[in-house]
Amino acid sequence: MGVPGPFPGSPGRPDAPVPDREEVDRALARLGAEYEAIETSLLALQDHAGRRLLEGADLAGTTKERWAAAERSITVLWSLFDAYTAALEEARELRARRRWPSPEDLAELTELLHGDGVTVPGAAAAGGGAESGPARLSERFSLEGLVERMNGLYARSLDVIVAADAVWLALPARIDLLSAELQRTRSLAHSVGVRPGEHPAGDDLERITDELVRLRAQVIADPLAFWVSSSTGSSAPGGGRADTARYDRAARALEDIRREVAAVLDVRQDAERRLMQLRDVLSRADRTLTEARQARGEVLAKIAASEVPAVSGPSTALHEQLAAAADYRRRSQWHRLSPLLDSLEERAEDELHRARESLTAVTAPLAVRAELRGRLDAYKAKVGRHGMAGDPLLTERYDVARRMLWSAPCDLRAAGQAVWRYQQAAAEALVPQQPEGRGES
Repeated sequence: MGVPGPFPGSPGRPDAPVPDREEVDRALARLGAEYEAIETSLLALQDHAGRRLLEGADLAGTTKERWAAAERSITVLWSLFDAYTAALEEARELRARRRWPSPEDLAELTELLHGDGVTVPGAAAAGGGAESGPARLSERFSLEGLVERMNGLYARSLDVIVAADAVWLALPARIDLLSAELQRTRSLAHSVGVRPGEHPAGDDLERITDELVRLRAQVIADPLAFWVSSSTGSSAPGGGRADTARYDRAARALEDIRREVAAVLDVRQDAERRLMQLRDVLSRADRTLTEARQARGEVLAKIAASEVPAVSGPSTALHEQLAAAADYRRRSQWHRLSPLLDSLEERAEDELHRARESLTAVTAPLAVRAELRGRLDAYKAKVGRHGMAGDPLLTERYDVARRMLWSAPCDLRAAGQAVWRYQQAAAEALVPQQPEGRGES
């Protein structure tokens, strides 16, 4: 909304000449353009989306007070605009009487256009009660003064509307998006055991949830409480920004919790992997011990006069602790699970090593028997290559050793001696058969 410029030769300046017809017509044209601009601004104010929101909202606090004042100002604005319209119409009608106005007409037009000839009610003159001072029944304005008064009321009213609309555009949608992200984070946090009363981050999630609910309700009811006026001193309506400090704090706190939940999720996935590895190690240890027990029975049945160590059963304590670890995993008690897994991993490897040693110790007699069998057959093949397979002594000693090694139970000591005697006999029989100058390899 603009302000018309001064018109030369206006009343109140007796020494100024009366304006001519062209000057009056130019003044009317300027005032007509001013009228169009004012009307357009008022209609735009009337249809502003922020105004409609304010009219339909259940307001509180600062916004309620300022919007009540703005509504009064808008009512006064239309009253002043009506007075301005009537004065301009009167001036136009006076100018339209004659093509060539008389000096008296020009003087009257000058008074209408630039004198204090517009009378408005006292409430309208005071800006709808916005200004202090004694009440008046009416007050007279020039058209220029009237426009100046309307400009002030318009700017204050538009400032309230634009500021409230800006806050409503800036904050509620962002709060809703953050609340949706909060719900997703809460669901993920709950799945990994980050719950209120059980984990500090769970308590923080509850506090952020409550804060966002309060913040949204306050923003909707009192948007101007979240408006920071421009620090540049600009008088333009809506100069400033939405105060997002509380929203930003909640967003940062939620991001911290998301990182913590992600870390807990990593811990859970790592715990699941370690539990699977533990189960595998203990399962292999149990299978090895089972194999050792079966091998011990075979050794006792097939080997005589041999010390066969006993085979213990699976470690009950380890399996109980593994069950406890799985329970901690189900309850998401990561602070208890991690140190228990550290201990179990070391002890499970020891258990597997013990089981393997037990199997090796139990099957040692069978390994000795297998080694003796291999040695006996190797010497028999050697003897055969030298054409002495039919030697009676070698045949007798081979048969004795073979019966001992392939009978059950096998006396390893006696069988070992029998194999040694066959080796000795074979070595003695083979020496004379060596060509001169060559040794047996």
